[in-house]
Amino acid sequence: MSYSLNPLGLLISAIATFFQIYSTLIIVRVLLTWLQMFSWANQVASFLSPITDPYLNLFRSFIPTFGGLDFSPVVAIIVLNIVSDSFTRAAFALT
Repeated sequence: MSYSLNPLGLLISAIATFFQIYSTLIIVRVLLTWLQMFSWANQVASFLSPITDPYLNLFRSFIPTFGGLDFSPVVAIIVLNIVSDSFTRAAFALT
């Protein structure tokens, strides 16, 4: 089945895709914090930190750590997925 999106639907779909890619970057960033013993992981993490940390810091400001574990990425990814799904539904509603 082929969908034809109008320009607004295409823009909304692109925004949804951006949110999905950003969620993936956050997941990679979190996984890299567990691999700090490898120098390549530190290099990639230092590249991703300025991209992902501003968004994560929004959640870190009101979600405390529990036993040294930071659950803010989990909440951040859930919020991104909800927003991305909303944009995807809006894009397909415009078809």
